[in-house]
Amino acid sequence: MKFRAIALLYLTLSAGLVQAADCPRIVSQSPYISRALDWLGLTDCIVGVSRYDTLARPDTGGVIDPDVGLIDMLEPDLVIFSEWTPAAKVQAATPSGAKALRVGGFRGMAGVESMLRDIGRAAGVADIDRRVNKFAADWRAATLVDSRQRRVLILSACSNAPYSFGRGTTLHEIFSAAGFEVVADHDSIRNFKPDAPDGDVAAWIGQRQPDLIFALQNQRGESCNPAIAKPGIPILPLTGEYFTHPGPELLKGLEELRQTMAAFSN
Repeated sequence: MKFRAIALLYLTLSAGLVQAADCPRIVSQSPYISRALDWLGLTDCIVGVSRYDTLARPDTGGVIDPDVGLIDMLEPDLVIFSEWTPAAKVQAATPSGAKALRVGGFRGMAGVESMLRDIGRAAGVADIDRRVNKFAADWRAATLVDSRQRRVLILSACSNAPYSFGRGTTLHEIFSAAGFEVVADHDSIRNFKPDAPDGDVAAWIGQRQPDLIFALQNQRGESCNPAIAKPGIPILPLTGEYFTHPGPELLKGLEELRQTMAAFSN
């Protein structure tokens, strides 16, 4: 335990964490939460992040398995969890005297706006309502896309076992708001596993008959295998991190979508 404490101190100092006196000490248990905090100008308040984050801070475990001991050692004022973290894990991983906040954002834009507002209020951002209202106006304005009411599917990680975004998801809502008809026949997110029943994504795409497939590429640049779609169905790549982290970076995604469709239509 002594070695762990020394190692944690070294990590904290090496990360260059210098906080203002009025800056709450925050642990962020998901990358999309860290991005929201950055948008709010609170990056310097973050003292710990989940293992999936790229921010140079001590590793506080995963989304569903937070590191209780390490979070306690960081002495946070506020620990922000994803909605995917079980309630019992949230309770166990919140140190005495700290405030816990559990936020969503994956089930529609109202949830994204609520997530930003809740984080801002918990962190003491005085003008949070003005900021969120501006974001709400900005994302609605950004949905002016040359969609021509095309039938589309939205796939992620489609080089192996693709995910499709269906009804009730934030992506289904914003692509629909942009004028596309998202023809996924399922609610929430569906994972097509090749060895599972009904895991043949190519057959499913053939049944849905989209005009376009949007492929959310990851940071390694992996793209969809053209064999998953029938000849003649274009696959248009988009930057995955703009769309799969609910929050302000959706504005970057919508701008990329606008540019992609302008080029495709021409």
